[in-house]
Amino acid sequence: MVQRQHPFELIAVVLVPNHWHTIWTLPEGDDRYPLRWGRIKEEFTHRWLAGGGGERFQSLSRRKHRMRGVWQKRFWEHTVRDEDDMKRCVDYIHWNPRKHNLVRRIRDWPWSSFHRYVTLGEYDIRWGSVDPTPCWDAPE
Repeated sequence: MVQRQHPFELIAVVLVPNHWHTIWTLPEGDDRYPLRWGRIKEEFTHRWLAGGGGERFQSLSRRKHRMRGVWQKRFWEHTVRDEDDMKRCVDYIHWNPRKHNLVRRIRDWPWSSFHRYVTLGEYDIRWGSVDPTPCWDAPE
């Protein structure tokens, strides 16, 4: 729904139990990245709570700013500089389930665009036996 109202192209994504990573391309001249994240978080939170999902304790500050206890307060944003940086970011996202010891093989993690990249021929199904981005650690 948010993507229809505020277009963006989803380049890569991975969802792990306590966070997620995405890479988007926004329309030319549009830098409203925070607007999109805010709307995604609002929509998800509404549906999550309506479906019986839980939330963390809400501090006085969270209540004052009408922030539910579902998401962390902030997000980390990185503007991709070039093709090498894009590859590093995509690899980092797809490596994330291994980084957090959730799977031994990347292909075993279903909540990732990794499988689309395999279908497109960008990765071999056996990709990810070693960390593709050693010494590069984006904030979680």
